[in-house]
Amino acid sequence: QVQLVESGGGLVQAGGSLTLSCTASITTFSLTTMGWYRQPPGEERDLVARINAVGGTNYADFAQGRFTISRDNAKKTIYLHMNDLKPEDTAVYYCNLAAFWGRGTQVTVSS
Repeated sequence: QVQLVESGGGLVQAGGSLTLSCTASITTFSLTTMGWYRQPPGEERDLVARINAVGGTNYADFAQGRFTISRDNAKKTIYLHMNDLKPEDTAVYYCNLAAFWGRGTQVTVSS
């Protein structure tokens, strides 16, 4: 059973920054594609960013230029660095690996 544990969410003012972390309990972490998704209140869960085993990344349009996904294979951890946060970025952010999901971390951006 794969466990994904997110951390780093919180309350931040518009224009601020946050970095989310997700640590995975999997021995083959370096071979995986990992992703961040988010689910705003009352909305569906959508992709934010993904990073593959060789560091290739892709981003949702809203994340381009503001968010950066990265990974540290030694720590079995991925990160989501979020800059210039907006109130519409308020959501629960989830870490994903294949069919597995973390429990999510709340990000709230105040105007």
